[in-house]
Amino acid sequence: MDSALVLLLAALSAGTFLLHVCCDEGVTAVYHENIVVPCNGGAPAPADLVFIKWKYEKDDGSPGDLLVKQVRSEQATVHATDGYSQRVSVNEQLSLVITAASLRDQRTFTCMMVSATNILEFPVAVSVEKEPSSVLVLDQAEALQRDKLSTVGTCVAADANPAASITWMKNGAPLVADGKAVLITPSWKVDPATGLSTTSSTLQVAAARADGSSAFSCVSTHQDSRRLVDLEPIPVHYPPEKISLLIVSRGPVVEGSNVTLRCHADGNPPPASFYFHTQEKKVLVKDGDSFTLSSVSREAAGQYKCSLADDEKLEAWQSLAVSYLDLSLSPTGRVVKNVGDNFSVKMEKNSSGEVNVLWTKDGVTVKEPQFPELSYADAGVYTCEASMTGLTRRLSFELLIQGKPVITSLTKHPGEEAKHQVLTCEAEGVPEPSLQWNINTTNGASSYTEGRAVSKITVVPRLNLTVTCSASNRLGDAVRSINVSSDFREENEERKSPEGSQDGAKVIAGVVVGLLLSAAVVGLVYWLYMKNSRQGSWKTGEKEEEEEEEESKKLAENNPTV
Repeated sequence: MDSALVLLLAALSAGTFLLHVCCDEGVTAVYHENIVVPCNGGAPAPADLVFIKWKYEKDDGSPGDLLVKQVRSEQATVHATDGYSQRVSVNEQLSLVITAASLRDQRTFTCMMVSATNILEFPVAVSVEKEPSSVLVLDQAEALQRDKLSTVGTCVAADANPAASITWMKNGAPLVADGKAVLITPSWKVDPATGLSTTSSTLQVAAARADGSSAFSCVSTHQDSRRLVDLEPIPVHYPPEKISLLIVSRGPVVEGSNVTLRCHADGNPPPASFYFHTQEKKVLVKDGDSFTLSSVSREAAGQYKCSLADDEKLEAWQSLAVSYLDLSLSPTGRVVKNVGDNFSVKMEKNSSGEVNVLWTKDGVTVKEPQFPELSYADAGVYTCEASMTGLTRRLSFELLIQGKPVITSLTKHPGEEAKHQVLTCEAEGVPEPSLQWNINTTNGASSYTEGRAVSKITVVPRLNLTVTCSASNRLGDAVRSINVSSDFREENEERKSPEGSQDGAKVIAGVVVGLLLSAAVVGLVYWLYMKNSRQGSWKTGEKEEEEEEEESKKLAENNPTV
């Protein structure tokens, strides 16, 4: 017999012990974790403690020993022979430690403290809790039927202790079963091997159209913890009640564009087939909701209709307006007119709405071309642009002005050097006039732009000249003259020396008089020489004529004209 038990029996027979029993508060353990059951609430043991014994209540209610720990022994002696034999021990505080808690450990464990003067017992009730291993929704509905009970899904909280409770939510508010529009069916089961409970709850609702955007969720509550599972959005199926016809086009419908007719019904799922009623025919479109009118004309304007293929009484109408714009212009192309002619343009437009008209000449905005008397400046490319919302029309013509040349200007001015004169002749004419001068020159320049011809030459006058500029084309010609003085250089020199002008004039006069006297002397000498030569000459008449011509040439070279 165990020595501790012998001592206990001896003490009891001698009547020296008093047995005290006190109930401790219960201990809540976590499933599969260690259970620690304190002795006397963890209070210090009596100083005269001899040993402690841990006992438990068996499944049939009878007591059973787990282990004994004597004060003088370091190790406890395990007396259990069932499943606790490998799972129990005591720690330094004399608390009972049970490994791998299960629901079978939910029973009462008693700590007996035996001292030299007393025997104390402290029973402790143990409970084991376990949160659900999973909370999920099974068999979630793919769609709900409007106004009919449809199963949303089944929410399951598995393997819990105690059993979890389940609440259904819609848009964040709890759903309450009313047996008509909302039906909630709860159920639960216990695993015989583990004792764990699985709770299930099935929700059925009679959905409205608005429930297609409703958010359903289930909430599992276990002790003080909550776990929420949101369901995927569930569409609500219902038949169409309204239908509409849309005209799809980029901007206003204009003549020549493509127009799409789209039929829309409010059913879910949307209808798959429609009839489209055009002005000419009735078209069935399967697996689609659109029909395209290609390159519409103004005659396509009018009423259009669409209806459900399986219910033609459900229909919709839409009016189609087609914008159009016609523009005519007279004349067009290339127009040739004579300068001075009267010219006007006739423009007509026909449209479905208000039209803006813009005229341009060579890209620059102008008024509508109406000319009582044409000039060369009126030539160019005229464009008429008519526009309204979504439509633009353009027509153009090129106006050419022709006429015989007219010399508009013939001028002279000094060149860069004082001895030069620059003559400029300007003429208008189409076709391009040819400008000619009555004197030969190699340093000239000419140009022709927009019916205006310009020719410039540089001359060095050696005598007083009358210079003529002539302009000609296939339609006619024109001539104009200007006088060019040989005193141009002297005049320039006089302009350059305004101071002492009298002295300069005197000097020039003296030079001129001297030259005239010298020329007279030379002439007189030449005359005397010729007279004497003829009187004693032995030459024939023919020879004399040749000599006279030669002498005349020499005289001309010695007295050049300016």
